[in-house]
Amino acid sequence: MATKFLDRLRRTLFKEGVAPAELGPPEECPESSELDDDTDCVSSRLSGTLSFEGERGLESEDPGENSEPDSDSDFLGECTENGSDSSPVGPQSLLTQQLQESWRRSQSRYIPEKLVFEVTDASVVQEGTSKYVLYTIHVIRSGTFDKTPAVITRRYRDFEQLHRRLRRRYGGEMEGVSFPRKKLRRNFAAETIAKRSRAFEQYLTHVHSRGELRQAPVFLEFFYLGDLLAGQSLLRTGLYQEALGSLVNALRLQEKLGFQPQLPPHKPRQHGHWLFTLSALVACFQELDQLEEAQEYCERALKDLAPSRDALQQQQFHHLLIPLLQANVRLSWKISKDKRQWEALLQELRNSGVDVSNQPSLKEYLVKESLEDCERDARPKVKGDVA
Repeated sequence: MATKFLDRLRRTLFKEGVAPAELGPPEECPESSELDDDTDCVSSRLSGTLSFEGERGLESEDPGENSEPDSDSDFLGECTENGSDSSPVGPQSLLTQQLQESWRRSQSRYIPEKLVFEVTDASVVQEGTSKYVLYTIHVIRSGTFDKTPAVITRRYRDFEQLHRRLRRRYGGEMEGVSFPRKKLRRNFAAETIAKRSRAFEQYLTHVHSRGELRQAPVFLEFFYLGDLLAGQSLLRTGLYQEALGSLVNALRLQEKLGFQPQLPPHKPRQHGHWLFTLSALVACFQELDQLEEAQEYCERALKDLAPSRDALQQQQFHHLLIPLLQANVRLSWKISKDKRQWEALLQELRNSGVDVSNQPSLKEYLVKESLEDCERDARPKVKGDVA
């Protein structure tokens, strides 16, 4: 191409009266130097992805109908439109296909998650004449980067009480689960605290590894019930911002411990705790005028509570359903979110004969809720029950 350009230039100058001698001796074609360098550069960057057949593609500067695609995206787009893959199948293409298939298999392979219990701090606490060690335990979900770690603080007496209750109710499952014994002295020595920290990590891991113990109410409540009670106490006194910390931590712990909203009938206690946590977050965010967060948790609770049509006809529903529905309709209206689904559910309740107007507010329910005895509250509400 460069040779043709030089020849055209020489002919033009010769026609204008410039002698060929004045141009000096003809230069060597630069194809063996500059063009080879550029080609090497292209080959090193795109080796195996592009090929030039003949010289036609190099000579054409104005692409026409028969021009070849000049990018990988164009080539792939054309293959997709034609419904076929015309790319050459060579060793490199086969290697790429094998790598892609291996990646797909690794993506589809399920990697089970488990909880890690890590004692990150142990401090000696002096309260009047009482002295004890307070252990800080992080509950972390393994197998992925956990953005929401949950934290609990417990003392030896809390662990001892948990162990005693588990042995009393699940004696067979607790066989072989070791627990660090009490010491008559050197309880506050650094060596003793370090050994107990590791022992508590192993103890929780061992208990959690056993299916029946992992779902035992006494084991679950060991983690989150304290935060739930603290959140309710702060909610009662109007300290909504402070209550959020305890409630969010309680929710994270329940999520990490594997709580499922669709619990079997013999485990209504945890269902009541779960719904209380979501409802309390709704109330706190609503009082703090954080309406979008309140509506988000409200809708999350309602998705777990939405009754079937048969349950509506028999007036069997959870006692928190109506206050949550009313709260969600108001919140959705304030943040301009579609509320027709929940308004329709409220209307169905009215049509079935339920007086939805004379109901306690969500906050009134939460203040009076008994968290340590949620079996009654988690049972379906039947017509004639007094709230």
